[in-house]
Amino acid sequence: MRLIYNITIAFYRLVLFLLSFFNKKAALWYRGRKGFFRRWGGFDAGRRKVIWFHCASLGEFEQGRPVIEEIKRRDENVFILLTFFSPSGLEVKKDYPRADAVCYLPADTALNARRFIDIFKPCMAVFVKYEFWYHYIAELNKRKIPLYLISANFRADQIFFRWYGSWFAGMLHMFTHIFVQSDDSERLLKSAGVENVSVSGDTRFDRVHALASATADIPAAAAFSAGSFTIVAGSTWPEDHSLLVRFMNRTEHNVKLIIAPHEIYENEIDELASRFTPPVVRFSSSGTADLKSAGILVIDNVGMLSSLYAYGKLAYVGGGFGKGIHNILEACTHGLPVIFGPRYKKFREARELVQLGGAFAIDNYSSFHQKAGEMIVNEKVLIKAGRTAGEYVKSGTGAGNYIVEHILAT
Repeated sequence: MRLIYNITIAFYRLVLFLLSFFNKKAALWYRGRKGFFRRWGGFDAGRRKVIWFHCASLGEFEQGRPVIEEIKRRDENVFILLTFFSPSGLEVKKDYPRADAVCYLPADTALNARRFIDIFKPCMAVFVKYEFWYHYIAELNKRKIPLYLISANFRADQIFFRWYGSWFAGMLHMFTHIFVQSDDSERLLKSAGVENVSVSGDTRFDRVHALASATADIPAAAAFSAGSFTIVAGSTWPEDHSLLVRFMNRTEHNVKLIIAPHEIYENEIDELASRFTPPVVRFSSSGTADLKSAGILVIDNVGMLSSLYAYGKLAYVGGGFGKGIHNILEACTHGLPVIFGPRYKKFREARELVQLGGAFAIDNYSSFHQKAGEMIVNEKVLIKAGRTAGEYVKSGTGAGNYIVEHILAT
């Protein structure tokens, strides 16, 4: 199995190299790693202890962030090394001020793992959620460097728990401790013989709760939404756009839409804007007069979504007609009910909020039209659902402190 794993890693690198000639994201992935050990070979943290955090992308970074910031709050002298797998994480957070060094993680080979750990010499490593890179994990284990997995979430259909997944399951035993989000994950791991596990909750709750009290002022969004029932649609994909365009073009309600697509390529933004009947204004070119008359505000940059939810009354979170929904907690922490597509069941917070009545899953345009219409015309239903969503986030905070207490005490 290890040979197959190594071949897969090599093939993946080759594919990304070939894609790098005509795909921007692949180019960032490949070029960001090219010459890595030459660039970082002279690294020296002095006498500072290096704690290594690794995240796949931006979403996982937001889960690791409360732990990073709590560690830094307790000891400013700790050197935080932050690595990413994906360009969508590193390119956005390469200037994150609480990290002392930010870089890509070199491809997972035995040689790379040895060289990486030789250079940075971490005193401990913290992987976030789903990061299972065999050679890095094995090398840390071999050197007896503590390794933690935080905000992890496991399902019975994952390869670790299949009859053919014993090699992958072996990685779970190499972690010093695994902090999981739920009792279900803990039971699943223990049924597989993994005892170094405890339920801490999800650190995203800490992060989004903090965001609610540090919401950035966005004058354009404030002017656009003033006096209107505003739906904020975040991290949307083409399947979501079809539904939202149809709703806004046909609705009988007095409603406005702020839409923040997941992909903000120029041609796709232009195409989306052209499909709406109500007047559309792009955030980057918005003016006071445009905002007063517009019915749609299209967000054509990144990093604003968590603050934009503060200007809405109802949220729609995209991805539910594709691989799965994006982060719904950023909307919930502002007290907004959330609507999303049918592919949400692998997300615990979505399942629980649907049961509680703070979130609503829809299957098609008809069910979206019905649920959104209900929220728009029935204020009591809207307020009750929003309050449920906000209280749910508050009840889930505290994971970051729990994790830091544990890893700093060992």
